[in-house]
Formats: sequence, structure tokens, C-alpha cells
Amino acid sequence: MAQYNILVKKMYIWILELLLLVIKLRIMPKHSLANTSLNGHTWTVKTLHAELQDTPETPSLRTVHRGIAELFGSAVVKSPDLVENASGKRLNPLILPALAEWLDSKKRPLEIIQLVFVEGTPTIVLVSSKGRLMWRAVVRGNPGDIPKAITSVIKDHGGKFALLPHGTLRQELSKVDLPGNVLNLTSLLPPEPFVPEEPQSLSAPNSHSYLDDLERESINIIREAVASARNPGMLFSMGKDSMVMLTLARKAFAPAPVPFPLVVIDTRWKFQDMYRFREHLQADPNLSVIVHVNPEAIERNVNPFDFGSATHTDITKTQALRQVLDAHQFDFVFGGARRDEEKSRAKERVFSVRNANHGWDPKRQRPELWNLYNTTLVDGQTMRVFPISNWTELDVWRYLEREKVDLVPLYYSALRPYVKRNSALLMVDDERFPLEEGEQVIFDHIRFRTLGCYPLTGGVLSRAESLGDIIAELEKSHISERSSRVIDFDQGASMEQKKKDGYF
Repeated sequence: MAQYNILVKKMYIWILELLLLVIKLRIMPKHSLANTSLNGHTWTVKTLHAELQDTPETPSLRTVHRGIAELFGSAVVKSPDLVENASGKRLNPLILPALAEWLDSKKRPLEIIQLVFVEGTPTIVLVSSKGRLMWRAVVRGNPGDIPKAITSVIKDHGGKFALLPHGTLRQELSKVDLPGNVLNLTSLLPPEPFVPEEPQSLSAPNSHSYLDDLERESINIIREAVASARNPGMLFSMGKDSMVMLTLARKAFAPAPVPFPLVVIDTRWKFQDMYRFREHLQADPNLSVIVHVNPEAIERNVNPFDFGSATHTDITKTQALRQVLDAHQFDFVFGGARRDEEKSRAKERVFSVRNANHGWDPKRQRPELWNLYNTTLVDGQTMRVFPISNWTELDVWRYLEREKVDLVPLYYSALRPYVKRNSALLMVDDERFPLEEGEQVIFDHIRFRTLGCYPLTGGVLSRAESLGDIIAELEKSHISERSSRVIDFDQGASMEQKKKDGYF
């Protein structure tokens, strides 16, 4: 009986202590803990605990931990597999194990930075891989205060670490000049909707440029083709050459809109950045965009991995192109091929005739002496028109720089995940990319000189982050941009044969 009474007394004491603790937790966050932690200074649980030692409550470290946990609730993301972009899309799960190993080898602990609202106060929070919190409340709420708070938190953190933004903070982080001790992992997130750069005033060229001659020739080609066409269209890949053609077409018919649609062949395997860029173009009320996917590709789930690059290209590109040309009855179709790209394209005329089945016969081409073009079509023929045939890759980049043309961000160097497969650097763009046995995801700064289906398009190691950087890099290069295109090296299916079969 005595033991029972002792046990009851202990239970009463435990219950009383628990009630006192609950009362303390309820009072503390509402007064000292909440007010102090949201006063605009940078805090960790330990520094906040030290600060509260001079208050009447004098809480223990455990009490502060519990108070902060209650204050922040479940709003804080603490694991990289839960990190999302502003559209709610998470990191590619294929790269997460390799990312952890890579950061460990670099001795760069991961910090997830995010914006949460604590009792209605916007707060910048850093969460380490071990769950440690560091935060700073944005007390004034003026424009620009969030980037300032980000800068302050990063400075107060100190040391070398990798920074991964969560949610809507990515855009604010782009306004911050990060110090050298911080490795920015923003580029590993799924891409956001494309936002063009602020337009800049263009100054007139100081002297005559050979680019003016190329531009004038291309505009004349576009105008002549449209004048001869019954129903023209422009094949549009969203790449750099397509953007040059679109710029030329806009100039050719300004101030009127472009008088033909952009025809996009969607293989369903393009880079995510390309789809975001296409959505941006489709939102332009002055552009007409036609997107076509081969129904057979959807029905059979045609992809580069299970079907191989040759079959995938034939079904999703060549056959899809023939379908859309027939469906819309295009007679003149513009393309962005250049003669310096590849040997079969070097044979191509500016105005290239295709037969009724869209086939190309390289032995039966019309002469184009003195830039005189024969635009006559007979017996169901159609015409492929290449306005920038005489441009080189460097010409394209110099023109894009001069005209300040928007581009898919993949052309610029960024930290990206890739695997090295058959000497090609293939970006692991989404979770559909099957890793082969023993294959390791690598993280490095790469960019792309040409764009297509991401499993068939290799990148190049590069630090070129601007058009000027790209131009300087290419001036020293003697390697073709298409050397990284897997489809150009398909066995038994050369580019010339593809063109004979109807490939653009």
C-alpha cells in the first residue's frame, strides 16, 4: 500500500510538472520567445536561448527548442527530396543520392533556404542537412527587404556550404550577389516559366557590318518565299537558329505580325527548359504556333531508350513532320539549317524542292546562280526554304548578341547533372532517364551548342554564361556543334538518308 501511495504521489508530481511546462510553452512563444525571435535579427536556437537568459522566464535550451518547433510548425522544409520550385515541382529524384555524395566530396554541407510566414511575419529560414535552423524575420516588409534578409542570413552563417532554394524564394535569391563561399544549386531545380530579360535600348551600329549583308540576304529570301507561297509555314525548334529566323521574319514584315505559323514538332522528349520557352512564345498574341505530336508515338510510347535513336527520330520527327505538312497543306516551309553544320546540309540549296512524299533528291537540285531562285512547284512538290544557309555558327551568335534575342537558358553554362555515355555528356533532365548499371551522375558546369531530345543531345563543359562568353569560346573551337548530336551517328541511317526520307 505504501508503494502504491508513493507511485501516486510521483504521478501527481509528473502531471504538475507537465502542466507547468505546457503553461510555460504557451506563454513563452507569445511573449519573450516569439517577440525576440521575430525582431529582425539572425537567430539559431542556441543564440536565442542565450539571449533569453536575461528574461524573467530564463527558459532551458529544451524549452526554446520546443517553443521554436511550435512557432514554426510544419512550414519548414527540412529534406532535399521535399524541395520544390515555385510551380510545386520537386527535384529529380534520380540525382539526389549522387548530389549528397558529390556535396560530401566537396565538403559542402547542404542548406535549404526558404521563405516562411511565422505569425504573419515573412521569415528567411536556413535549414541544414542535420535539421539546424537559422532564421531572420523581415520586419518592415518593404520591397527589397527579402533580398537584404537573405544576404544577412548567409553572411551570418559564414563558412562554405551549398545553397538550395525552396518554393518562391528562387526568384528573390536571383537578386542576391552570393559570396564565393556559397555554392548555388538553383539550376538543379526544375525550370520555372521563361521570363525574358528587360529590353535594352539598341544603339545603331557605328559602321557597316557583314551581319547587315547576311540579314539583308535572309530577309529577301523570306520575302520572296512568302510572295511565291500559297500557304507558308516555319518549322520551329526553339533553338538559336530558329530564334534568328523568327527575328528576321519579324523584321521582314514589321510592323505587321509574322504572316505564317511556327510549326513545332513535339517528340515529348525535349528539355524541360524548351517546353517553358515554347509556352512563353505561345503566349505572344502576335504569333501563331502549331504543335504536333505523332499519335503513333503516344500510342506506342516511343522513346529513345526502348526504341533506339534512329526509330525514335523517324517516328517522332520525320513521320510527325510529314503528317503536319500534309494536314495543313503547307507548300513553302522555312527551316533553320546552315551549310556549316553537317556535310549533307552543305549540299542543300536555299530553295530546296521536295517531291510529293516530302523526299529529297540531292542529285536533282536547281542551280542558284547569282542568288536567282526558282520557286516553281509542280506535281505535288513542296519547297523547303533555308534563309540562313550561308550563316556560320559564329554569325548566329554574333547576330543574337547584337539583336539582344531571348534564348532557351540551356545555351548558357550552369551547374547541371549529367552522365557520360558513349563519350556524350547527357543531361539527366527528368526522372524518365534510366541510369545504366554502374553509371554515376556527375555535377559540373555544362551548356549546349545545339538542342533536341535531351537523351540524344550532348552538352559541353563550359563556363560561358553570356553571349560574349560563348562567342569568345567558339572563336577558339574547331569542333562542329553537331558532334554532340547522337542521331547524326546512327548506324545505317545517315543524315542524308534521313533527309531523303522526309526529315527536315
